[in-house]
Amino acid sequence: MISRRSFLKVGGLSVSSFGFANGLLTQSAFAQEAKLQNMVAGVKSLAPEDYEARLEKARKLMADQNIDALFVSGGSDLSYFANVNWFISERTFGGVINRKGKTIWVWPSFEAESAREMIPKDQELRPWEEHENPFKLIGGVMKDLGVPSGRLAIAPATRSFIVFGLRKDVPGLELVNGAAVTEECRGVKNEKELAYMDLANKITKLAYREGFKQLKEGMTPRDLSGAIGAAHQQMGVRGNGGPQFGPSTAFPHGSRVPRTLHEGDVVMVDGGCSVEGYQSDVTRSIVFGKPSDKQKTVWEIVKKAQDAALKAVRPGVACGDIDRAARKVIEEAGYGPAYKYFAHRLGHGIGMDSHEYPYLVKENMLKLQPGMTFSDEPGIYIYGEFGMRNEDCFVVTEDGGRYLGGMDAIAIDKPFGEE
Repeated sequence: MISRRSFLKVGGLSVSSFGFANGLLTQSAFAQEAKLQNMVAGVKSLAPEDYEARLEKARKLMADQNIDALFVSGGSDLSYFANVNWFISERTFGGVINRKGKTIWVWPSFEAESAREMIPKDQELRPWEEHENPFKLIGGVMKDLGVPSGRLAIAPATRSFIVFGLRKDVPGLELVNGAAVTEECRGVKNEKELAYMDLANKITKLAYREGFKQLKEGMTPRDLSGAIGAAHQQMGVRGNGGPQFGPSTAFPHGSRVPRTLHEGDVVMVDGGCSVEGYQSDVTRSIVFGKPSDKQKTVWEIVKKAQDAALKAVRPGVACGDIDRAARKVIEEAGYGPAYKYFAHRLGHGIGMDSHEYPYLVKENMLKLQPGMTFSDEPGIYIYGEFGMRNEDCFVVTEDGGRYLGGMDAIAIDKPFGEE
């Protein structure tokens, strides 16, 4: 069980000396942040025992659900369970995580040496040549595990041709959805993972702050994006901010109409970065110049909705109820009903993927657990005028919720708190 005090120690953003649990980060990570120094130089990567703990949890979940093995292919699931970073390919490759021993790997033969650079030497690699059938090779792994007709779970991001190939060429296997294993493991973060996410969110907010200092009449969204990307790079990461100006901010994911910045325009930036594979996701909406009364009012409604959502967060509350807490504020302020102006769900899970299970959306009855992480991003979008969205990621604690990275907005002209 992770306490609120533990989260505060891990986050370290409001704690003396910015101390992170277990020495995961050095004090220098947040030192002299105004100079945008490298903030990831003191970060320690996960250790082999961290990955083994993940596999043990997966094996327990597999046993509970009578699953014999889990096939994990390219993407973040492979990184999560095995620390193997490999692109998504048209060739079948991946690991068969099983309950009887070490992961067994199926890999294109011509990539075997590349695989050996990443896979521990004590784990078996079964390569296949270009003319051979990799699906039957996976079937052979299951046979050698003593379960030729067993239940093989498939990780959700696995490409469909692998599923169809297994169904056709290994008909004895029972294929099941692996989400019950992968999502249950990844949906709850531990202290190390939260420290990475805290830092990633802090870096993105600092990068936005630096970018906003460079706003000027006539600049393009690409100009601002470049400034934000450069600030991320100065802090030691690759990051982005997708800016929109003026009427384009009424499009939740942006408009294709080219625009330049003018006095009175809303500026909305949405983006993030990653630290050790863990993502940030931050949105800030401000006004270039003096905001109108309507712009200030809409911004304040959105912020009130965001705060109401965070206040509703606690273990045992349904995901859908958090969406409802924010939507109620916006509807009562006259920007309803339902999705008319607040056009999307409140938030998404976040971790190694910027959008991942679970989701804060109406009628999702999944109960919150300590360690779950989400975006909290209500918005109001008025086509032909402007949009306002404010987004911070938060973690569920034992007694509530806490924003990651600090620096939450307090006013339309104070998008990063008191400065």
